[in-house]
Amino acid sequence: MSEIKVKICGLSTEETMEAALDAGADMIGLMFFPKSPRHVSLSQACKLADMARGKAEIVAVTVNMDLDGLSRIKELVAPDTFQLHGSEPPEACAATKVMQGTQIMKAVSVSAKEDLEKAQYYAAVADRILFDAKPPKDSELPGGNGVAYDWTLLKDLDLAKPFMLSGGLNPDNVVEAIRLSGTKEVDVSSGVEREKGVKDSDLIRAFMAAAKSAGNSG
Repeated sequence: MSEIKVKICGLSTEETMEAALDAGADMIGLMFFPKSPRHVSLSQACKLADMARGKAEIVAVTVNMDLDGLSRIKELVAPDTFQLHGSEPPEACAATKVMQGTQIMKAVSVSAKEDLEKAQYYAAVADRILFDAKPPKDSELPGGNGVAYDWTLLKDLDLAKPFMLSGGLNPDNVVEAIRLSGTKEVDVSSGVEREKGVKDSDLIRAFMAAAKSAGNSG
């Protein structure tokens, strides 16, 4: 099996950013969503992005953000990728890609097989699809809820673009999730936190080691 690509999302401190980079994270996610406990200000994001630049792909995570907001992040933080994690239609993904000149990752919420059909429309315009669990009904957060779903839904998925598995992953179950889904890319946020919004360096290292071992063992 080829090497697994790992994204550590929702980083907000220099210490945990350093842990993620030292452990070999391929992508790091910075959250721009005030309702999230992982939200970072533009000044925080600039410092964290500077640490990661040249070492890992920088992903700016946004939720139904307007064009001005996206442009400001692009100008100041200079991410490699925008992750659109709201209800943005395919046309918005295409427009963001053209206007910001970045890669686009689109999050698609999954709980049943029919949810995968929506991904085909996004795959036509996005560079990567991130499959996340549907949030609990009472949650204000579209992601980072620590909820898992049936990972076998993604097995043998025929998608023209790379896809990333997210939702409920942690150091203990990521190897099994990779095996059941057949994915080559995983994303974690709450699964490496000691409390909501607070990343734990040891958990980051454990997750990275487990995910990378899954790629080496195939």
